[in-house]
Amino acid sequence: MRRLVLVRHARTSAVRQAAFPVDEPLDDRGRADAAALAGSFRADEVLASPARRARETCAALGLDAVVEDPVLAECDFGAWAGRSLAEVHEDDPAGVAAWMADPDAAPHGGESLRAFAARVAGWLNGQAGRDGAAVVITHGGVVKAAVAHALGAPVEATWRIDVTPLRTTELHAHDGRWTVSRVNA
Repeated sequence: MRRLVLVRHARTSAVRQAAFPVDEPLDDRGRADAAALAGSFRADEVLASPARRARETCAALGLDAVVEDPVLAECDFGAWAGRSLAEVHEDDPAGVAAWMADPDAAPHGGESLRAFAARVAGWLNGQAGRDGAAVVITHGGVVKAAVAHALGAPVEATWRIDVTPLRTTELHAHDGRWTVSRVNA
């Protein structure tokens, strides 16, 4: 059996501002919140996005022997990176509308929701055949896409899943099939 505990990285300025992320550090609150949870996560292995905010979350949580995996990176938001959704909507309302309605749209020049979800699904399918427990420090989008895939939900369901910084989502694989044990706990 494979057990994954997916943890969204701690808070950053982009999280606070509802902005599309860049490779930003944790903010002071994020560092303190993660440090308060140090020692809370134990597993056979620790996997993480290579993003700075994920690495800093691992450090603040006291996690070591971390294996970074680029597949665990957040969606590539292209030209929208570093900007708030409100700013982008003001400049390109048609692009935002297309992005929200069409999982194949990528008006920002980065990944479409479908391409991003396929990347996460491929990683999750590979994890399903493994044994042991892993803590995975990653991004809200990755967690949402993983939950949607585990449930066999359409890619558009990704928009309907909420993931808060430092909250856990737990998935179990039995005979290559995923079950969702908890979300955003």
